[in-house]
Amino acid sequence: MSNTTGRIAENRRARYDYQIEETLEVGLILQGSEVKSLRSGKASIVESYAAEEKGSLVLINANIPVYPAARENHEPKRMRSLLLKAKERDKYLNMIRREGYTLVPLSLYFNKLGIAKLSLGLAKGGKT
Repeated sequence: MSNTTGRIAENRRARYDYQIEETLEVGLILQGSEVKSLRSGKASIVESYAAEEKGSLVLINANIPVYPAARENHEPKRMRSLLLKAKERDKYLNMIRREGYTLVPLSLYFNKLGIAKLSLGLAKGGKT
C-alpha cells in the first residue's frame, strides 16, 4: 500500500495529440481488487477514453491489472462508470453528441482523502 495519495497514471500523449479546452475531475466506480491494484501503482490510461453508455459516462479501455493477492478479481479492461453531477453529465454528453468533442483521460490519482479520481480533458479534434 505504497501509494495512498498522488498520481497513479498519466496520459502525456493526450495533451500532445489533442487540443484540451477544459478539464474536469470525476470519480470512478471501482471494485475492491481494482483499488488494491491502483494503490500498488499499476494502471494505464494511455489508450482509454470516456464515452456515453445508456445515458451516463463510462471509461473505456483503461487497464487496471489483476491484483494477485485478491480472492475474487476483476476484468482488467472492463467499462467503469464515471461519477459526476447530473448537470455536468448532461453538459458533456451534449458536447460529445452534437459538437464533436471527445473526453480524454489526462491523469488518474488519489485525492487527499484517498479517493480515486480521474482528470478528463474536453478535446476538440487533433492539433494542427
